[in-house]
Formats: sequence, C-alpha cells, structure tokens
Amino acid sequence: MREFIVEADGGSRGNPGPAGYGSVVIDAATGETLAEAAEYIGVATNNVAEYRGLVAGLRAARELDPTATVHVRMDSKLVVEQMSGRWKIKHPDMKPLAAEAARVFPDAGQVTYEWIPRERNKHADRLANEAMDAGRRGEQWSASTSTAEPAAALTSTAADADTGAATKVAAGWSAPADLGPPATFVLLRHGETLLTPQKRFSGSGGTDPSLSDVGRDQAERVAASLARRGTIEAIVASPLTRTRQTAAAVAERLGLDVTIDDGLRETDFGAWEGLTFGEVRERYPDDMNAWLASPKAEPTGGGESFAATARRMAVTRDKLIAAHAGRTVLLVTHVTPIKTLVRLALGAPPESLFRMELSAASLSAVAYYADGNASVRLFNDTSHLR
Repeated sequence: MREFIVEADGGSRGNPGPAGYGSVVIDAATGETLAEAAEYIGVATNNVAEYRGLVAGLRAARELDPTATVHVRMDSKLVVEQMSGRWKIKHPDMKPLAAEAARVFPDAGQVTYEWIPRERNKHADRLANEAMDAGRRGEQWSASTSTAEPAAALTSTAADADTGAATKVAAGWSAPADLGPPATFVLLRHGETLLTPQKRFSGSGGTDPSLSDVGRDQAERVAASLARRGTIEAIVASPLTRTRQTAAAVAERLGLDVTIDDGLRETDFGAWEGLTFGEVRERYPDDMNAWLASPKAEPTGGGESFAATARRMAVTRDKLIAAHAGRTVLLVTHVTPIKTLVRLALGAPPESLFRMELSAASLSAVAYYADGNASVRLFNDTSHLR
C-alpha cells in the first residue's frame, strides 16, 4: 500500500481578507513531490483557507491512489485537533469544511494528522502566498509559475544528536523516519509564590503555597506564549497548588484538560521546608553537609533524598512516555523534578543538580525517542516573561 504525506496551509491578509491556500502531496517513501495545488479563494478567514488547503491536498492524494494511507501535516493546531477528533467544531463555517475533508477518504483509518511548526511547512506556505499574490494581480495561481521548491530537493544531512550517525532527512522531519516522532515533554516550572524570591525550601512536605500576584502574571504570560506556539497536545501537572494554578492558566488558553500526576510533585525537604539555605546551614550544619555530598542523604526529619526523587522521576517519565508516544505534552512541575529529568536525559552525575539555574515560570524541553535515547531541546527559557 502506498503512503502519502499531505502538507497544507492557508492564509488571509486581513483575517478576513484576500485569502488563498497551498497543498503538496509527497511520496512518503522517496520524498518526491507528486502533486501541488494552490488557489486564490477571495475574501475569507485564515481558518477557512487552511481547511480549503486540507481538502485540496486530500483530493489530490485520492486522485493519485484512493487506497493509499495519508499522513497530513499542517501548522494549524485548530484544523489538526478538530480533524483528529480531540477538539469540538463549534464555528458554523468550519463544520461543512471538516465534513467535506472527512468524506474524501471515507475510511477514517486511512488519514492521520500531525501538527508541525510553520518553519517546517514552507512548501505549502509558499504556494498559499503565491496564490494570494496571483489573486492580487487578478489572476489564478498556475503551477508553471510556481517558485516553491519540491520536497525532494529540500534534503540535508544532519548529525543525529543521539547516535552521532549522519542521517539523510527530508525537509520537515526532525528524526529518522523509522523511529517515528518522539514523545516531547515541555517542562514548565510553576510561577512564583511568596517563598520563591526569598529562595526558601518549598517542597511537598510543608505548607502548600499558592501563586503570588507575580506568579499569576507569570502563569498568564507563559500561557499566552504556549498558545502562540500551538504545540501542546496534553497537560499533566503536579498535585501541589502552585502547579495546579499554573497549569489551569495554560489549560484555559489552550482549551485542554489538566491531568494530575503525583509523580511530578516536588521533593520533600523535611524540616527544611520554609527555611533559606543559610538558615538550614546554621541549624543543621552536619545534615546540610551530608546532603551536599551525597544524593542518598535525606534532609533533616525524614525528607526525600535526591536519589529517591530520581527513582520516582524515572518511573513517572517512563509511564508518561508510554502514555503519550509521539505527542508533545506539557508537564507543569517543580525545580527538582525538571532538573532531574534533564540530568537523566543528559546522563549527567547527581551533583549537576546544583549547577543548574531554573527560574520560576521557565520552559525546558526533552524529546524521548523509541530507541530509548533522549535529546534536551531547551532549558530555562524565560523569554516569554520579558
């Protein structure tokens, strides 16, 4: 059975305004461009243009082989989530377009959907812009005048970050095709509480502080940033109040539910909860020295060692990877869990935990591949807070 990749895009200069779409059908086995489609559609919204691009791409694929399997890749989170059945279609203009797209390949199992960032959808995006440019001239787009580069020509040799092997990859792929898409964890530290700027130990064994006014503002800022990026498919949070509040702000923006996982809770710092590093050093000097020297040492009063936290995080990581294979998931958690996931992904020693700075409401990201390898993609990004 043949397998096609359909990349589609649409745009509107005004939303609503002069609009057009572009679609590409690619042979999944060879990377060869098999068909292109583009059209100026008059005044419409971005969403309508994107759906029109999807329909055109699916129809072009069906004309080539109605029995083929089709993997659609688009940078429209709305279209991908609605066609995948994860989001409800509420807008009256979208319902008939979605139904039209679904009828092209009546067997639902033939078509799958994947969100990709805009920079990986350049071919279809360029076709859509060519169609809009043609419309501005009072013309319709023609393949003979297209300047969009075929997908087969957009290949590059890249060093695989996990194996060191040189891999020939088609444009739009971030990993060798035989591994499939990774499970990507976007790691969000919660926003500030009143304890955060004072650098006090705040784990899971003491009081459960809420976000401060600053922390709530940070949560809204990171929510807006993640909404613009449009990559998150699920949200999982620690059960503590500050993480649930941060996750709720993001979930409201993205229209997603929040799943609570106790494995993402912060380390229990025992009798040190609420104290500063200096106060602990003064009150419990021997325990502090032992804790700094060994990951197996527990904070005073039966707290959780870093070694125990690492075991918990490894179990939680593996469970979430299995549950979200190939998806991008936001984990809203704390300093030690995030640092631990990054440390484990890098294969770094336990003492590396003391050498990482992780700010409130910062974003980090780790991708986990089917062969067991991991790739740290981002660490302590706070650009959205500026």
